[in-house]
Amino acid sequence: MKIAFVGKGGSGKSTLSSLFIRHLAAAGAPVVAIDADINQHLGAALGLEESEAAALPAMGDRLTLIKNYLRGSNPRITSAETMIKTTPPGEGSRLLRVCEPNPVYDACARPVELDGGAVRLMVTGPFTDADLGVACYHSKTGAVELCLNHLVDGPDEYVVVDMTAGSDSFASGMFTRFDMTFLVAEPTRKGVSVYRQYKEYARDFGVGLKVVGNKVHGEEDLDFLRAEVGDDLLVTVGHSDWVRAMEKGRPPRFALLEEANHRALHRMREAVDATYEHRDWERYTRQMVHFHLKNAQAWGNERTGADLAAQVDPSFVLDESVAAPA
Repeated sequence: MKIAFVGKGGSGKSTLSSLFIRHLAAAGAPVVAIDADINQHLGAALGLEESEAAALPAMGDRLTLIKNYLRGSNPRITSAETMIKTTPPGEGSRLLRVCEPNPVYDACARPVELDGGAVRLMVTGPFTDADLGVACYHSKTGAVELCLNHLVDGPDEYVVVDMTAGSDSFASGMFTRFDMTFLVAEPTRKGVSVYRQYKEYARDFGVGLKVVGNKVHGEEDLDFLRAEVGDDLLVTVGHSDWVRAMEKGRPPRFALLEEANHRALHRMREAVDATYEHRDWERYTRQMVHFHLKNAQAWGNERTGADLAAQVDPSFVLDESVAAPA
């Protein structure tokens, strides 16, 4: 199951995604965690020291390796240079599974020990001012999108992505890659305005969207969120002494997280798991192709000097029955 955490800066998005990852790990579920935010905070939220988080291998720096592995023997993709972030898989492409060993995980993922087990953590790598608005910035988030496009995941397997704020995922179509998107919103006008923007963009694509209210203090905050987001409000999270200790670098055992917050995380997992029976791999593949053709025409063909529409394999549908080549 693929889960995105989105929200405005400062909403607590990275904190909530780290708590959800810890909740899954404590239950023994296999998890791949990906920090795709411009501000790389997920590693620290999962308990890494600053030096450990800084030493994590950046996916953006290993983009050529990722492309060459994923294109495999697909005859429609002639080189890594002609593979853009939206390139879909086809016959001969290599696919990723959550639990398997593969060269992409070897190069980009590192185990992080949590209460109850370890998760694989992958990061886009730190962004600099020089990255913003240019190809380097898109290549960093593009590495995540390529991996999601080639990922075959099943029930009780989880890929949790801490997304960057802003509209880049809408331009590429990455927002359609998830079974569930949790929008972390504070009970403020600015917090719910992000929800409205995301809801509007995602409306025509069947995106599963639920709001997690954060920093909610009392009935007045709760009533505000209910009035503004309606039935999309799934759970709320208030003050947490456990989180405060974690932010100081001294988290207690995860079992000591407040019971109300444990219940909220359990409800979030239930909402994610309930989407499995509604999966539509044909629609998923169709949306992938739609955004690839859109990006090819807008900039990809010119940048690569190739007709990227030819990369689309019309008979290929990504689903759990597809076997990856050796």
